[in-house]
Amino acid sequence: MIQKKICMLGVPGVGKTSCTERFVKNIYSDVYHSTIGVKVDKKIVHVDGTPVTLIIWDLAGENNFERYRTSYLKGSSGYLFVVDLTCASTYEDGLNILRKVEDSELGNLPYAILFNKADLMDRWEISQETIHQIAQHAPVFITSAKTGDGVEEAFMTLASMMLQADQQPAS
Repeated sequence: MIQKKICMLGVPGVGKTSCTERFVKNIYSDVYHSTIGVKVDKKIVHVDGTPVTLIIWDLAGENNFERYRTSYLKGSSGYLFVVDLTCASTYEDGLNILRKVEDSELGNLPYAILFNKADLMDRWEISQETIHQIAQHAPVFITSAKTGDGVEEAFMTLASMMLQADQQPAS
């Protein structure tokens, strides 16, 4: 069976754990618990009929890439970068993390950006225009871990992207 490691990245409180739990267990809790270190979950999915075990590393949120333990990131096949739509700074701070991941030893891995907390539309601090501009350069999903909107689609799209990356000739 094919196994793929996904890392959940983003600053604290954006909903990395909630998105993971929604995808893996189809549950949601309003109670916030800060992740310490890393929490690993897995789920078997089928991508175009191929069974794939997704091993999801939910990393503790950090505001600075240097604070991520690179040992947690090693062996990743892709990552999901989570942003809180109700707090613009989570995207701005996260952009620095995203750039450093791309420049790191991880290289050019498949990824997607999840703009989470879509259910709180009246509190959005990130405009749809900004999201549209970002979507010109990266796969973007508007998600709500609370309602489940977009979460499954984001994980499944990343799974497909990771399998497609395996098919690309080495450069």
